[in-house]
Amino acid sequence: MAEEKKTVKKDRGRWFREMRSELKKVVWPTPKKVAANTGTVILYSAIVGACIWVFDGVAALFIRTLLNLF
Repeated sequence: MAEEKKTVKKDRGRWFREMRSELKKVVWPTPKKVAANTGTVILYSAIVGACIWVFDGVAALFIRTLLNLF
């Protein structure tokens, strides 16, 4: 039982050391790049949202027209 606890404790320590080592290798984006990417995501989200809104309006109009005919 005592040996298992030591192994778990060593594994956690090893895991944190390895994680820290890997995070040092990451090339983090510059704030300018993050801002540009964020702007792109917001722009494309707005465009897709507008397309869905238009499609929904056309579909609702079509369904209302069909229901009024019958």
